[in-house]
Amino acid sequence: MEKRERCFVCSHGRGHRKRFCALSLTAVAGLALAWADGGQAPDGREVLMRMADFLSKAPNWRVTVHTAYDALQPEGYKVEWNEVRTVTLSRPDRLRVESQRSDGARSLVVFDGKKITTFDESTQVYAQAPRPGSVDDAVVYFVRDLGMRLPLAVLLLGRLPAELQQRVQSVEYVEKTATLGAPAYHLVGKTATVDFQLWIAEGDRPLPLRAVLTYKDSPGQPQFRAQFSDWNLDIKPADSLFTFTPPAGANQIPFAATLAKIAPMRQAPAVRKGGRQ
Repeated sequence: MEKRERCFVCSHGRGHRKRFCALSLTAVAGLALAWADGGQAPDGREVLMRMADFLSKAPNWRVTVHTAYDALQPEGYKVEWNEVRTVTLSRPDRLRVESQRSDGARSLVVFDGKKITTFDESTQVYAQAPRPGSVDDAVVYFVRDLGMRLPLAVLLLGRLPAELQQRVQSVEYVEKTATLGAPAYHLVGKTATVDFQLWIAEGDRPLPLRAVLTYKDSPGQPQFRAQFSDWNLDIKPADSLFTFTPPAGANQIPFAATLAKIAPMRQAPAVRKGGRQ
């Protein structure tokens, strides 16, 4: 079999479009010349922490997030599933997440400072768990203790800067882009389990505009992608937005994690007086 020499720039065979390769080299050369002329690339970690500090201190905000995530099928295919979420946060203790999947199914997560509620519209069932405290308390309890899914939950935390300092092993600046509706810094980084890319708006409101997570240790290295739009930091949401009233006919069920804790207690044999069974 004939051995094909490969291009060192993009790893394609030499027969690929030379124009693509030339453009890549031109872009790299242009960037190198800009820095040589006195331009300085921003520090990636500094950009990341500026975003974390700004978002964690914003008292109220709302954003729409279009997400896509891969699911590896037994046949080896990667299937992309889509969701759109509207997230409304009011510190210190109010949170509302409205979701719609690609099949049209809608769900809701609400925290009112005293309890967490999740509601599935298609099955007309809801679950509630008491959890007085802050948004941080509720998010950690919801994800860690109840085992529920809440993508990009870390961005909701008031301690976001500390979490990123602890988790992010390395982060580098890639480029400044204008393809997301506003000038943004493109970063790439690593944690112990995830490789990530993040695009953060330039200026005095350094908000995330796009994120890509690659689960490098999972089979097929699936990705999670999120596009942020319609950021609004000037809202003053009413408390009623974070109050859940069950629709007529809706049924309350326990969280699965709660059932898992109750079941062993019900199955355990009674211990007789004196300590013998």
